[in-house]
Amino acid sequence: MGEATATVPPAGEEGRARLRRDLEAVLMVVDQPVAVYDLARAFDLPVEEVEATLEELSREYTAQGRGFDLRQVAEGWRFYTRPECADVVEHFLRDGHEVRLTQAALETLAVVAYRQPVSRGRVSAVRGVNCDGVMRTLVLRGLIEEAGHDPESGALLYRTTTYFLERLGLRGLDELPDLAPFLPDDIEGLDDTGEYTT
Repeated sequence: MGEATATVPPAGEEGRARLRRDLEAVLMVVDQPVAVYDLARAFDLPVEEVEATLEELSREYTAQGRGFDLRQVAEGWRFYTRPECADVVEHFLRDGHEVRLTQAALETLAVVAYRQPVSRGRVSAVRGVNCDGVMRTLVLRGLIEEAGHDPESGALLYRTTTYFLERLGLRGLDELPDLAPFLPDDIEGLDDTGEYTT
């Protein structure tokens, strides 16, 4: 074994507990299996010791009936959702919690974010296509909401929500990247049907 480093667990029970903890921490953040050799090298420990600890953790998780398993596959070790939890995970994802937005939805959301409060007609005019369906989807996802009516035309206006800010990790709209200059300047000349006013 090489010279001790900050990543090497101490010997004995304390060392075993720390190795277990450290393995869990590393495997929690990877998105693909990690070879036992790579883990052993990272901790400067024998492959056999790391592999035995991984197998022990795997047995414990299975015996405890946790919502995840630690499995060894061809490429290495990784956490996986247990098969009996597949339905609840699928339901969670299907409800839109982590479903990615389409390109059309992202473009529409950008127009609302930078031009809010804005009507559907103006959003459609900027994008050059009818955005009614996409706007409904964004409302259902909780990313935009109604923001009253335009005092002149009476058109319903939309703005982004606090959930939108949370998902982007922003404290406020002033933290949005400066993309507004890339939107058409003459947007202000459009009425709520997308037609230019004279």
